[in-house]
Amino acid sequence: MKERVAADFPRTRADLEQLVRIPGCAFPGFPDDEIERACQAVIDIYRAAGFPRVERLDVDGGKPAVLAEVPGPPGSPTVLLYAHYDVQPAGDVSLWHSPPFDPTVRDGRLYGRGAADDKSGVVIHAAVMRAFDGQPPCTMRVIVEGEEEWGGPFADYPRTHPEVFAADAIVVADVGNVRLGEPTFTTALRGMAAVSVECRTLTGAVHSGMFGGPAPDALMALISLLATLRDADGETAIDGITGFDWDGPDFDEADFRDLAGVAPDQPLIGKGSIASRLFSKPVVNVVGIDAPPTQGAINAVIPYAKARVSLRVPPGLDALAARDALVRHLETHAPWGVQVSVTPDVVGQGVRVDTTGPAYAAAREAMLQAYGRLAVEIGAGGSIPLIDSLTAAVPDAEILLFGAQDPLARIHAPNESVDLAELERAVLAEALFIRNFGSVVP
Repeated sequence: MKERVAADFPRTRADLEQLVRIPGCAFPGFPDDEIERACQAVIDIYRAAGFPRVERLDVDGGKPAVLAEVPGPPGSPTVLLYAHYDVQPAGDVSLWHSPPFDPTVRDGRLYGRGAADDKSGVVIHAAVMRAFDGQPPCTMRVIVEGEEEWGGPFADYPRTHPEVFAADAIVVADVGNVRLGEPTFTTALRGMAAVSVECRTLTGAVHSGMFGGPAPDALMALISLLATLRDADGETAIDGITGFDWDGPDFDEADFRDLAGVAPDQPLIGKGSIASRLFSKPVVNVVGIDAPPTQGAINAVIPYAKARVSLRVPPGLDALAARDALVRHLETHAPWGVQVSVTPDVVGQGVRVDTTGPAYAAAREAMLQAYGRLAVEIGAGGSIPLIDSLTAAVPDAEILLFGAQDPLARIHAPNESVDLAELERAVLAEALFIRNFGSVVP
């Protein structure tokens, strides 16, 4: 199997480069033509890989997905493989060392937007199909989403179409290893909740010299309110929202500082291990604020200010309940008797998956065969809302999260990349998992 994957890898890389060249962003305001082009490229890649069934899935109000399937021998289990073809916007192109949609290889890494997140997952599934010459030992069904980065309606698609996702095991190839060469399962994801909070204190701006003092400054009130969300150590301080200590391997502090760009003389905030602060404890952030810009600012008491607040919710804590607690906090902690208005926004449930079933046993053996070492389990600070929908739609399926990303991939940031050797190992690991699990009768 290793030799077959290696011999086929130039084609895997070519598929990835083809996809990276397509700037398919599902966000509003970006051209749908590029999404259509990316969707068709995925269809073409899977047909060429040998899937006898490849079709487009149109999602009401969303972007198209791709379904590919090959039946396995009678009585064999079914494995569902997931990835997404849409990408984050490139952002400030001047920060890229090479054009974001021109795949470029440097020091063994292929650079380009989406190279890791998650076009690597798309090509892994195609490469696995080729590794079995189109005849895998179990039924393989692939779903490739077109709006994961945007957060469109596909996240609820499994709840309304559970038959599409029915499987004994589901592999989500939208994550990666804790470090290069160290096989990793992501077994916990934080959830998320967001709200907007507005403060309006005056009918209009007034002169800060003539009226400042007794006239309530909406921006100062909002700043004071937002400051109550963290305590003196930087810990999230919202009643009813607690976390737990992560019981898996820790995240190396030096690695974290390097990846996050934290200056050497800047202390990290919060308490507990780095892994706990990243994977299993809550964190609240102000991710946007509406207020007068400093350029052209006048000496006036500000009458109105608004902020968007994002809360990462520990796995095991209901995200709706956490959002309600955040709303209560903001409504009851405004200073000086100032009235605020809080508008609830999106939520996504966190998850901690069961790792005791036969699929995980088959995957652990595959990881050992592919990497030559035992796999570790980590959490993820971010959210994948689809996972909660999958667990609701297919409650008996084992859900496995592993793939080709790594901390150096810098997903969502300038100079995103995937390590090509890691990508090849990820193909091998998934193929070996399919081979191992194919002998398991559900």
